[in-house]
Amino acid sequence: MRTLCNRLLFLLAVLSELPSFSYAQVRESGTGEPGPVKSQHLTAELISDSGTIAPGGKSRVALALMLEPGWHVYWFYAGDSGEPPLVAWSAPTGLSLGPMQYPAPSRLPLGPLMDYGYEGTAVFPFDLSTSPQTPLGNVDLKAHVRWLVCREVCLPGKSYLGLNLKVIPQASSQTNKLIDAAVGAEPVKAPSSVKIAVTATRDMLTLSVVTGKKETSAEYYPVDDDSIRNAAEQKIESTPDGVRLVTERADTSDTLPKELKGVLKLSGGRSYTFDVPVAPAIGHSGRGDEPGLLLAVALAFAGGIILNLMPCVFPVLFLKALALIGSAGESKARQRAHGMAYTAGILCSFWIIVGALLTLRALGKQAGWGFQLQSPGFVVAMTCLLFFMALSLAGMFDLGMTLTSAGDSLARKGGYTGSFFTGVLATVVATPCTAPLMGAAIGFALSQRALVTFTVFTSLAIGLAFPYLTLTFVPGWASKLPRPGRWMETLKQLTSVPLFLTVVWLLWVYGHLSGSTAGDGIDHVARLLVGLLILAIGGWILGRWPARRLGYLAAAAMAAIALAFPLFTAQSDRLQWQPFSNAALDEARSEGKPVFVDFTAAWCLSCQVNEKAVLQDRGVEQELVRRHYVLLRADWTRYDPEITSELSRVGRSGVPTYVIISGPSERATHVLPELLTRGVVLDAIRQAGTQQDSQTLTSIHTGKTGG
Repeated sequence: MRTLCNRLLFLLAVLSELPSFSYAQVRESGTGEPGPVKSQHLTAELISDSGTIAPGGKSRVALALMLEPGWHVYWFYAGDSGEPPLVAWSAPTGLSLGPMQYPAPSRLPLGPLMDYGYEGTAVFPFDLSTSPQTPLGNVDLKAHVRWLVCREVCLPGKSYLGLNLKVIPQASSQTNKLIDAAVGAEPVKAPSSVKIAVTATRDMLTLSVVTGKKETSAEYYPVDDDSIRNAAEQKIESTPDGVRLVTERADTSDTLPKELKGVLKLSGGRSYTFDVPVAPAIGHSGRGDEPGLLLAVALAFAGGIILNLMPCVFPVLFLKALALIGSAGESKARQRAHGMAYTAGILCSFWIIVGALLTLRALGKQAGWGFQLQSPGFVVAMTCLLFFMALSLAGMFDLGMTLTSAGDSLARKGGYTGSFFTGVLATVVATPCTAPLMGAAIGFALSQRALVTFTVFTSLAIGLAFPYLTLTFVPGWASKLPRPGRWMETLKQLTSVPLFLTVVWLLWVYGHLSGSTAGDGIDHVARLLVGLLILAIGGWILGRWPARRLGYLAAAAMAAIALAFPLFTAQSDRLQWQPFSNAALDEARSEGKPVFVDFTAAWCLSCQVNEKAVLQDRGVEQELVRRHYVLLRADWTRYDPEITSELSRVGRSGVPTYVIISGPSERATHVLPELLTRGVVLDAIRQAGTQQDSQTLTSIHTGKTGG
């Protein structure tokens, strides 16, 4: 979550500082010819060892980026922000290239973030090999290169680069110093003489490194974003035979990672890759965990006491207190025994809940719930659960009514059995009212050791039992209890507010998890909101027909639909739509290609219906592909003068508008109706195709006549 926030802050900073510049505006530099290519804030070039290679031989080539002072590019794991360079090779038959190799990076602070990358000259080597059948002579390598170069702002760039090589019988043994240095700086697997051990507490990570000599510097680089807080200080302590490095964990919880993967960069330019198990820090873990555990236990105990004020629990406590007053003739020992039996009922019930939670946690790990909020399914389930609980607390329906009636018969039994089952009943009917507390407890339980989970829930149970247990030891206090009243309902409704706020936050998380683009994320959030609306209808049914079997069945069906709807993956475009521009339209028309222009907007409901129901129809898509249509999407979500002008040209002033252009003349423009059907679109495509064929035949005939 911290890394997510850092990336958002970085994005906002970039947007605030970025000039009028985007990927769409980057002009491709370079023509694929050999030699350096100057771009914004760097010079890009392909280099090689000697420029020669023998059939069946091996050599090295590299991408070299010469950066202006203060600018940097990125390692394969960029840190809190950024992307590494990408290279797509085009090589003749017989030549093959290995994966890009990355020298050990440097730590590059950027405001509150930390990037991992390179300044000065960054060289990325590739292994080059040829087959024995490769003919002698000149060969040309070409590469399409993309990069992100950053300082206070980040600018994307791309270029086509080229490199000439000669295939000769005996290649030169000459090497390139830049490539040698890059390969020498590449991390290698730690040898047996280098020992790396990792220990952790809930907050800190410690690497103890033994190399056989005193190390004066050390830097740790993770290969993902889950192990450390990238921007945190890495404190080092030299030892006689190595070094110790301490830094902050990214995930501050009692659940430690099983292993740690990364790169360790030591003095003298040495760097090693490693993958070692993580052990709890003996002598530190207890002290580090104690404040968090004590706070959680205290909050759980206080939360248990507060639960007694909930309208579904307080009547149970009040009636039990009245029974206690009525049994004033009994001995104090017997009254205290009733209190202990009541407490035992609550404890046993909560221990069953703990067992269920631990079982769910175990199943969740097998199902990939290790990082619950990274799972869209988990976020949907939590959003629906908390929203449903909030509706109940806000007064739409009473979820505790049926649970109360179900356990009431057992609670009415006499003796210690009645007291025990009254405790069970208090736990059962408290569950719907504990949403703000239980939500936090469940989240805490899913990320802690079993012993910690057990301790926290036991504290919560004791807090729930504490008021009645106290009354059995001091029976006179029972007469001082406040009477049930409307204040309880007001308190319950107020507790729905933090739940609704939590639902808003989960919607935000779900939007970022879903889809690779902002539009995809908005679509997923909209489906989840529809699911919540369906869930609200289920809550209304429970409120309209309470404690009826048919009502519960209908509400259960609504809940199932509400959960399934946001997880349903909507059909996406199988066609490649290009952004509309007059230049793209003119280019397609000059080449004689038919064009389909979709004038649309995100706020246009008819546009979305037409796209999903008609334009994504398999038959329509196949016909557009078969006739080689150029597809242009004119997104009018924000005002665009170019799109507005084109709409006026075709006689329209709004969206949806659909235009088929089958030739260079104005008469070849076909404007479709606003509401599309499959038949309308197919007929228009075929009609335009017939007209285009007629124009082609006329042109051929005219040409022949003129000859």
